[in-house]
Amino acid sequence: MTVKDLYKDYKKLLDKEITLKGWIRNHRKQKEFGFIEFSDGTCFKHVQIVYENKLKDFEEIQKMHNGCAIEVVGKVVKSQGKQDFEVNANKIILLGDCPEDYPMQPKRHTKEFLREQAYLRPRTNLFQAIFRIRSVAAFAIHEYFQSNGYLYVHTPLLTTADCEGSDQMFKVTTLDLNNLPKDENGKVDTTKDLFGDLTYITGSGQLHGETFALAFNKIYTFGPTFRTENSNTKTHANEFWMIEPEIAFCDLNGLMDIEEDMLKYIVKYVLDKCSDEIDFCDSFVEKGLREKLEKLVSSKFTRITHKEVIDILKKADIKWEFTPNYDDDIAKEHEKYITEYFNGPVFITDWPKDIKAWYMKVNDDNKTVAAVDLEVPGAGELMGGSQREDDYDLLVARAKELGVDTDAVDWYINLRKYGGCYHSGFGMGFERLIIYLTGADNIRDVIPYPRTPGNCDY
Repeated sequence: MTVKDLYKDYKKLLDKEITLKGWIRNHRKQKEFGFIEFSDGTCFKHVQIVYENKLKDFEEIQKMHNGCAIEVVGKVVKSQGKQDFEVNANKIILLGDCPEDYPMQPKRHTKEFLREQAYLRPRTNLFQAIFRIRSVAAFAIHEYFQSNGYLYVHTPLLTTADCEGSDQMFKVTTLDLNNLPKDENGKVDTTKDLFGDLTYITGSGQLHGETFALAFNKIYTFGPTFRTENSNTKTHANEFWMIEPEIAFCDLNGLMDIEEDMLKYIVKYVLDKCSDEIDFCDSFVEKGLREKLEKLVSSKFTRITHKEVIDILKKADIKWEFTPNYDDDIAKEHEKYITEYFNGPVFITDWPKDIKAWYMKVNDDNKTVAAVDLEVPGAGELMGGSQREDDYDLLVARAKELGVDTDAVDWYINLRKYGGCYHSGFGMGFERLIIYLTGADNIRDVIPYPRTPGNCDY
């Protein structure tokens, strides 16, 4: 019997004996009886175990500390307290002891302390909620795309394709770093390496995903990606997960339709499946979280160009830390203002081409690209996408203009020669989504073992 099953059928189980296996979350001891707050991890709720001094092992049971793994045999009865039911124990067996100085005591710990105890923090209420929401959201993503006819593609983690800029990508080698082979120019001879070329850990599955989209029509990837960015902000990590759909015969407007539909589906799915966890986060992480998420599901997302955004920011009666500029990206303070200005999520389209990637389709004005970022209240940029350049000559010219090694990605560029078509795609950082769904304000708290500058513990 699991705690999840018990909550589902407790009315049918009243006055019946059951067996549970799990952990002591809290242990309150009195002279003639004791109360154990019990969890087995199968659902967010706990069960109260009551035991009396008539048990022959009463004194041994009272010595059990928080964190101990136990087996409980007892009868399900109506509770005399606030709970719907409790379990009167006939037997409590110690399966795994725990010392008295167990770090996860039943009190409010700081998030900083819990990050230092990353291998134990899943046992706390906060991280039970966050990581169950993460699990359910991941399933919702797969269900959305699978039910809408997308192919799930496992793009490679090791690649020679420079998608995000080589300065942003980890290099992989089997060469002896203390005795590197050199070529005639004195540079490292990568032909001597395992793959015979400079190899990276991927920063994106997009380029490989496009090759499948032009064969299967609609595809998505969902996996880990890596960036070398030395950033210590609350929303950046060096290892994170990305969702990257690519869709053939889809323009920028169609892409925004898909982004909006997908996000609403995921949010509603989590609201339906993780009600207890959302309520907990609403109470202890972000007040008004449930209302925010329910509002998103029923809202219509605003669509506005980058130029129009800058117009609004410049007219605002605010002294900006970063001055809005028609040729630049927008800052966090701008993202916050725009979502508040429109009171909901905002698609920002048609960005200056000089700040966007080489594979994005250049608009007719030759100044902007058919790119879009989705800004959501409280989390800022959640998705970024574009219509991809489908003209062979224009793509080659743009790549050379930005110094991209076209030989390394000739296979990608050649897609435009072999039955190419207009197509679009976007990327969504999974951890950014979980930040939005839980109200957590730091990426370090929504990924099991965060990899950030100076931190690769565990």
